[in-house]
Amino acid sequence: MSSHDLVQEPAQSPRRSKITPERAQEFYTAVLDLLRESGYESLTMEGVASRTRCGKSTLYRQWGSKPELVVAALHSTRQILLSHIDTGTLAGDLLEAARALATDSGRDTPLMHALSHAALQSPELLCALRESLIVPYLAAIDAIVKRAVERGEIAEQNPAAEFVSAQLLGAMRTRPLLEAKTADEAYLTRFVKSAVLPALRPGPATTGSD
Repeated sequence: MSSHDLVQEPAQSPRRSKITPERAQEFYTAVLDLLRESGYESLTMEGVASRTRCGKSTLYRQWGSKPELVVAALHSTRQILLSHIDTGTLAGDLLEAARALATDSGRDTPLMHALSHAALQSPELLCALRESLIVPYLAAIDAIVKRAVERGEIAEQNPAAEFVSAQLLGAMRTRPLLEAKTADEAYLTRFVKSAVLPALRPGPATTGSD
């Protein structure tokens, strides 16, 4: 066990040891990397301990079990994704979102696939997966669509508007299954121009930067 795994604490401390935020992030990064590499079933506390050069007892004292550690690792990844996007046009925003999603696709899609089956068996794990990797995307894409409605680019009652986030995240996740290829920038850009924009705003869908 490395000397920086634990920080000195009072003798009356509870079961969980006090680990520095930096060290905890090392554990979380290792967990997520191992999930992407081998999947949830193959992930072990021993493997995380080996990857992070710590004693297995450190992990058990802090998190208690593999599911608890995975949930904590997922929550550590939460961030406001795509929130910086606001080009002033619907097409510009969605094309910029496509570029950002393509950047994240190689990292997040394998993680979602690795956890999907296990998450269906664990409400806590499913909640953590949704909160860390799904809800932030949904909120950001929905905000893009809402701004377009407010600008008058999309009719308020357009029935396609509610499905934009499902379309983009679905394309991001399913291309590896259907074509054994990552949903890269070129693919998602074509998808936005050919499938998303025409449904939202009938007519030419080529405005916005390429």
